[in-house]
Amino acid sequence: MNLILILDNIRSTYNVGAILRTAEGFGVSKVILSGYTPRPHDPNLLPHLRAKLDREIHKTALGAEDMLDIYSSDDIISDLRKLKARGHQILGLENNITTPHLYRINDPALKSHLQSPAALILGEEVHGIDNSLHDIIDLFLEIPMRGQKESFNVSVATGIALYALTS
Repeated sequence: MNLILILDNIRSTYNVGAILRTAEGFGVSKVILSGYTPRPHDPNLLPHLRAKLDREIHKTALGAEDMLDIYSSDDIISDLRKLKARGHQILGLENNITTPHLYRINDPALKSHLQSPAALILGEEVHGIDNSLHDIIDLFLEIPMRGQKESFNVSVATGIALYALTS
């Protein structure tokens, strides 16, 4: 599957780094960073702040931040509409929502609804995908939970989702 990964409003530099490393390992074609997601090598930051963020991202990315095609979005809604116009199916990894377009990641019926190319949106660690993006999303994906916690860490969830989508 030709897959773009979108990190929207991810707060933690360590989560960003871990997601970048996982994305590289699964052959993601491009990563889009939007909102307040920390960016590696961000030219808009003062040098000492850029160096600090780069160190933190590198700690978990281990060089993947320099291997991936990374794009910084200033207008994620516009960028998502452009992706849709080019034929990308927009997927959102989310939980605790009710919509007829929600599929468990392990649902055998999901495969028949997936298209390539696709873009997978990951939202903020606590609040998930911003509501302003929900109307653009074609399918929501959910990872079933068996324990008492309501969700996985976003970097762990990314690995589970990428494995399910690319295998």
